[in-house]
Amino acid sequence: MINKKHPCLSKRGGIWGLCILLLYTSPLCCLGNFNKATELIYKIKEGLPRGTLIGAIGVDLNLDFNAEPPFLFNLAQKKVSEQYVTLNNTTGELYTSATEIDRETLCSDNSEAKACVLSLDVLLLPQQYFQLIKVKVVIEDVNDNRPKFPVDEIILTVPENSPINARYAVEQSAVDPDLGLHGVQTYWLVNDFGVFTLDVEENDGGELTPFLIVTETLDRETQAEYITDIIAEDGGTPPLLGAATLKIHILDVNDNCPKFTESHLNITVHGNTSKGAPLARLHAYDPDLGANAQISYAYSERVPKDTRSLFYLDRNTGVIKLAGKIESGTAQHYRFTVLANGPGCIPAVATVTLNIVKMLSGPPAILSRYIAPEKDGIVYLKESEPQFSPIAFYTVKNVGSNQNVDCHLEGNGPFRLSPYQLIKNEYLLETTEALDYETTQEFDLIIVANNSQGLVIKAFLKIQILDENDNAPVFQQSIVELTIEENNPPNTFLTQFQATDQDSDSRGEVIYLLGGDAPGIFELDRVTGVLIVTTSLDREEKETYRFIVRALDQGTPRRESIATVVLTVQDRNDNSPRFINKDFTFFVPENFPGYGEIGVLSVRDADAGENGWVHCRL
Repeated sequence: MINKKHPCLSKRGGIWGLCILLLYTSPLCCLGNFNKATELIYKIKEGLPRGTLIGAIGVDLNLDFNAEPPFLFNLAQKKVSEQYVTLNNTTGELYTSATEIDRETLCSDNSEAKACVLSLDVLLLPQQYFQLIKVKVVIEDVNDNRPKFPVDEIILTVPENSPINARYAVEQSAVDPDLGLHGVQTYWLVNDFGVFTLDVEENDGGELTPFLIVTETLDRETQAEYITDIIAEDGGTPPLLGAATLKIHILDVNDNCPKFTESHLNITVHGNTSKGAPLARLHAYDPDLGANAQISYAYSERVPKDTRSLFYLDRNTGVIKLAGKIESGTAQHYRFTVLANGPGCIPAVATVTLNIVKMLSGPPAILSRYIAPEKDGIVYLKESEPQFSPIAFYTVKNVGSNQNVDCHLEGNGPFRLSPYQLIKNEYLLETTEALDYETTQEFDLIIVANNSQGLVIKAFLKIQILDENDNAPVFQQSIVELTIEENNPPNTFLTQFQATDQDSDSRGEVIYLLGGDAPGIFELDRVTGVLIVTTSLDREEKETYRFIVRALDQGTPRRESIATVVLTVQDRNDNSPRFINKDFTFFVPENFPGYGEIGVLSVRDADAGENGWVHCRL
């Protein structure tokens, strides 16, 4: 687009001569016109590659390029201008330079209402043609930026009692430096979980804000958080997208009340139970959070004072403790109601039935007498102990003569607890199978005794299995076949043996030794198991070596295993053919037929296979 053209530069050929003559007669004509500035306006897209033609200034000014002296075009501010454009000094053609023009960088504060313009001053020379040409290059926007959210993760808090169609603004909206349709046009969710949707509102300034809309009833106790991606999309063709993680936290409200895990609780209290001992714990739960889930426990108003005095109820934990001493006149059975209270809730109700069992003089007990070695309640058994080895005797004490006692064993392992012969309340603990340290190192057992009235007594026992040297080292291979080419260098590596021993500590440490049949040319590292040959081998001297390798552990007594090594020396062509005799003499009678056999020349080559093949020629 050309706004103004110079009148003296609009003619061709001879008119230029007329203008020069007028310089002497009327100098104000041409000089006055050349001093006026001409303005040219060009429009280009941002991001054009280097060397793209922006405009031809000389052509657009209708200059006659046959004029003498020739025209020269110069940029007034080269350092700034040539960063983006280059100017042909002779033709006035304007091109993009090596630096691509980015509209968002060049006009960072540019709005859609104001064009992004690169202003240039071009000087037309030499002096007799001097003119200042104002060039404006309008940089048009392209969709070269994708929307970007200010943060990678957006957290939105939504109360669980939000009504349907409740709206919550996503304040961290995306930004796109492109203009118009190339800017952000819409937002959408990758997953709405069937309970959300997204709406977009535009303010007076044209900015878009996404709003999260609740479409279904929320329940924090069912799902406390929703995680999806929010996508910002611009209007380019094709559109560019920007994404951020959207975490929707569901805020708890007090929409649940306490509930007991057990609405009926049966408790047995022995007559010798000491004061302050915990008897039971009531447990109620509220799926809400924080203050909304606080629970306090209390007796019903109908619970008598003497019951409250005998059994203390902790209002915070729900623990019932014995608050007084059980006397001979104390009732045998109690039944009362406990309430679980929550803020703004109807109390939950649990019924407690408490039975008091009278005891004999002295508390019941299980008396332990150990046969196997024991220290601090831990019994130590060797893994070599035979089947049915006795471990300990257990006697149940202070049980009435008319009471039946059941004594049994709880826990896993090759053990059994059985009555000992005909002696009442005596039990023997013994093994049922052989023990193996490598399979299991320890066992936890519980000896449980109970009677017909519900009395339960427990004794705990830990059994530690002691390792013994019952495993020999095991080679990965019992026969190790190796090959090596003859003429090898000394100290050549052959292989590394590996043997494992399941025993622990020094019993499982393995050393390696050569067998007595191993030639002296082989060396074996006793710790690493590395086998080397110390000298060069000759197949023609010996082709196969066979010997054993021993693996020994450090236990007592030592256990060992062996592996057989078979080493084959491979042939190399390192021998020349040799005649058996130095001279061969043959006698041939006269009249001997043609091609008849005269004699045999015997040749030997010590190499094997093709390396030992011989070809003879005269």
